[in-house]
Amino acid sequence: AWEVLNPKGSHSVAVGVDQPVAIDVRGSVGYYCGGMNSGSTITVHGSAGPGVGENMMSGSITIKGDASQYAGATGKGGLLVIEGNASSRCGISMKGIDIVVHGNIGHMSAFMAQSGNLVVLGDAGDALGDSIYEARLFVRGKVESLGADCIAKEMRTEHLELLQGLLDRAGITGVKPSEFKRYGSARTLYNFNIDNADAY
Repeated sequence: AWEVLNPKGSHSVAVGVDQPVAIDVRGSVGYYCGGMNSGSTITVHGSAGPGVGENMMSGSITIKGDASQYAGATGKGGLLVIEGNASSRCGISMKGIDIVVHGNIGHMSAFMAQSGNLVVLGDAGDALGDSIYEARLFVRGKVESLGADCIAKEMRTEHLELLQGLLDRAGITGVKPSEFKRYGSARTLYNFNIDNADAY
């Protein structure tokens, strides 16, 4: 395993790693930590600035503290675990990544999220899932408000099983999938219709 000692908020730590290595970052990092990660296991023993795990392809990133805005943005795969809270726009434009947040997430999270899963054990801020496509959102706490075209959906057996698998992968115990609500796209804004103009 590789260790990064005393990063002191440095930007772009462990960006573009494309080998199956383990990296322990002993301290807090700045912007874009673990961006474009492909197959490595990154653990930040601290908090992360904006854009952690941006465009991640595979592997895993665990943040032991909090994460700033747009965590996991445009991520295509892999698992991002934030053990604290995440700020605004968590999972923006996610494209297949799985994100698990132990705490709360900020406003405009999962904006235009295309695919993948966002799991939140705490609360979600305003405009969750605005203009969402086919990503699945699971929130255990309260949602301040839903964004355009995002609605509460039925939690079927397949979703309970999927959620249990995500909780297991994130190492979370003592939490039941039945405690969560599922949110996703109402699919009314996929194609432009003049009657929906006010929703855009």
